[in-house]
Amino acid sequence: MTELRSNVIKMKGNPLTLCGPEIKVGDNAPDFLVYENIGQTYSLDNFKDNIKIFSVIVSVDTPVCDKQTRKFNEEAVNLGDDIVIVTLSMDLPFALKRYCGSANIDNVKVLSDYKEASFGHAYGLLIDELRLLSRAIIVVDKSNIVRHIEYVEEITQEPNYDSALEVVRGL
Repeated sequence: MTELRSNVIKMKGNPLTLCGPEIKVGDNAPDFLVYENIGQTYSLDNFKDNIKIFSVIVSVDTPVCDKQTRKFNEEAVNLGDDIVIVTLSMDLPFALKRYCGSANIDNVKVLSDYKEASFGHAYGLLIDELRLLSRAIIVVDKSNIVRHIEYVEEITQEPNYDSALEVVRGL
């Protein structure tokens, strides 16, 4: 049975419930199975030689998520080759591909958790009431240890980009 956590996040002040465990700094990063295209999967192992920034958004079709994705796409240029930025949402792979094309998103990997909500369950980010992912930033080092995590309390707000990027630059 999936662990449920109440009152961790809000949407426009209304409390929501997250499914899955609370991940903390120092934890081993859980594995997951997400999609770039129908049938083309990615897991934690695909990024094993990289420092990973998981930029988790509700939907690319919302202004804050668009801004978050564009911000990390811009920041990716200033980071080393051993750093990968992965944007994750429950949006369908078709929608993500369309969005990336129209928004010129080409420096980050944009993946979908639509099928099994594997990432959402593993990282405690699946919103029970909406079956969407909650906004978060997670930094995982090359040894797959979580070095930074921000569960954004009000999902209509942006995360603290500088805090996550500072941790990445220190690795």
